[in-house]
Amino acid sequence: MTFSAELWDRGAVKVYDEIVRHPFITGLTDGTLSHDAFRYFIVQDSHYLRAYSRALTLVAARATDEAAVSMFARHAADAIEVERELHTGLLAQLGLTPADVDAAGSGPTTTAYMSYLTAVCATGTYAEAVAAVLPCYWIYRDVGKELLARSSPDPVYREWIATYGSEEFDAVVESVLAVTDGLDVGTAERERCHQHFATTTRYEWMFWDAAYRQLEWPV
Repeated sequence: MTFSAELWDRGAVKVYDEIVRHPFITGLTDGTLSHDAFRYFIVQDSHYLRAYSRALTLVAARATDEAAVSMFARHAADAIEVERELHTGLLAQLGLTPADVDAAGSGPTTTAYMSYLTAVCATGTYAEAVAAVLPCYWIYRDVGKELLARSSPDPVYREWIATYGSEEFDAVVESVLAVTDGLDVGTAERERCHQHFATTTRYEWMFWDAAYRQLEWPV
């Protein structure tokens, strides 16, 4: 079994099943998800992606070969540029502006997820950092495929689905999985990688759930 398959088997199988059954996801495909919930998601995703880009720069800094350094640095830039372009278009369709995103700030789940990623990528080993950022690549790719197969009657949701279900994004994820499977990981480090992968996979579910419930700070 490859290292990436091992990570998925131990840390993602059950959570992924819960993600694709979540009412946020099913609401996207049948068109019943409220636009308020989707607005919350896009706003929070904008905040998250800024932090994810910084996390990827930390992964790039820890990478042990030039190809991986280049790949993660490129993905860090893409996380800002491509997603910002997508969100700018969606924000307008949803009646929001970039200023609205900044004013809203990051919610409790977003802040927790961003903080955990940053901490692991800043203080963990290269393998731990890769394991921590991997679920965001992998789960979005696979969820995108699920959504693309179902599509949506809502044109805004259909546009978002088409982006994450693209062949280009699939190629990006495969390149990260190849790096993951090429890692030389010791026994203790391997266990920490499993823990990080499982934790950020749970945060992926929590991110969808927070958007569905439009979770705000309690005080």
